[in-house]
Amino acid sequence: MGKILAGLIVITALVAGVAMYYLQVYAYYDEVAATGADDVMITSLVTGQPEGIVYDNFRAIDSDSSPIRYRACFTTGHSQAMLTETFQPYTKAEPLVAPGWFDCFDAKELGAALESGSALAFLGQENYRYGIDRIVAVMDDGRGYVWHQINHCGEVVFNGEPVPADCPTPPKGH
Repeated sequence: MGKILAGLIVITALVAGVAMYYLQVYAYYDEVAATGADDVMITSLVTGQPEGIVYDNFRAIDSDSSPIRYRACFTTGHSQAMLTETFQPYTKAEPLVAPGWFDCFDAKELGAALESGSALAFLGQENYRYGIDRIVAVMDDGRGYVWHQINHCGEVVFNGEPVPADCPTPPKGH
C-alpha cells in the first residue's frame, strides 16, 4: 500500500510541475497584433509626448496576468544618433527575460548591449499603466525591443508605502 501511495504522490507532483511550467511559460501569453501605426512610440524631447517611429518586423506578446509581461521586437532604419537627438533617454533600463519560445527577445544580449553602449534605451511612455514605464531600446544594427518596467513610483506604491511627492496619485485599488 505504501508503494502505491508513494507512486501517486510522485505522479501528482510531476503533473503539477508540468502544469505549473506550462502556465508560467505558455498559457498566459498572447501574441499582440501590430496596428502598423502606434506599436513603437518614444517620448519626444520637445513635446514630452510619445511619438511613433518607423518600424518593420514587429512581433509582440503580452499577458493580462501582469503589467510587466509585455515584450516586443522590431527593426528600424532610424539611426541611434537621430534617436538620441529626438527622444528622451532612459538611464535605468533593465530588460526582463521573455519566454524561450519568444526567441526574438534576448534579454541577456540586450542587457549586455545596453551596458556596452551598442544599444540605447529610451522612454517609450511614462506610467503606461500606473507605476509601469514602457521602455524602447534600439541596437546599433537597427534591431529594437520594447518592454514594461516598474518605475520608482510603482516600486514604492506597490510595496504599500506612501506616494512620493514627485509621483502622480495612484488610481483606486493600489
